[in-house]
Amino acid sequence: MLSISCIKQVPDTTQVQIDPVTNTLIRDGIPFIMNPYDSHALEESLRLRHQYGVRSIALSMGPPNAKETLRKACALGVDDAILLSDRCFGGADTLATSCVLSAAIERLARDEELAIVFCGKQTIDGDTAQVGPGIASRLGLHQLTLVDRIELLDPERKTIRVRRKLEGRYEIVEAPLPVMITVVREINRPRYPTVPMRLAAEEVEVTTWDNSVLELDVETIGLKGSPTWVSKIFSPERDQGEIIGDAVNDPKGTAQLLIDKLLSRDLLAV
Repeated sequence: MLSISCIKQVPDTTQVQIDPVTNTLIRDGIPFIMNPYDSHALEESLRLRHQYGVRSIALSMGPPNAKETLRKACALGVDDAILLSDRCFGGADTLATSCVLSAAIERLARDEELAIVFCGKQTIDGDTAQVGPGIASRLGLHQLTLVDRIELLDPERKTIRVRRKLEGRYEIVEAPLPVMITVVREINRPRYPTVPMRLAAEEVEVTTWDNSVLELDVETIGLKGSPTWVSKIFSPERDQGEIIGDAVNDPKGTAQLLIDKLLSRDLLAV
């Protein structure tokens, strides 16, 4: 059985810039990391690999430098890593992204029995939580969202039972395989790669698929296939209040600035 983890490379900073023409992210000079929610999805796939013997594949769509994020997945122990990278994939919204990922998953499922597609609950750059359900809709998979625990995977009956974290309560759900699962942070604690695995991953040749492999209509993917259009991005105007100090690098100094500010306005009793 096959377990596929969809992971995304996201900017490791809040100082992002947007191309004024395409309204897409400018990636030059920005440090990138694996989306934190996706790291929990990857960890859960690896746990099922060790417990049930499923084959674990990390799948990502992005520019060529996303190979480094996939190598980190290799260092953690996935069986294979595949990057979907082509200029025609660029600028995709969640609809176009789910189209490309679904096509790749469908291709992988031709040769191996698909059991689970894992996604993080959402990405920290878009926060839409739409790609996982989009994949499920395109592939006709049962979707189990906001999962914080896998109760049981039964390879013989081909069923899975999970716990979903909802507002103020939990829900136990059982579904037939294959399924799409989105996970929350509470599901596990991601492992760290060992030094030998990290060194070995540096030599791994990440498989790259472009559109000549997937053969998708270019009008349905990338910027052309994205009906979502960002018309304007701006910082909201501040009607009142101000930012003082640097609480990260100088917490004591910032606290003193706040105290002085409150004392100057007679808002703090001495």
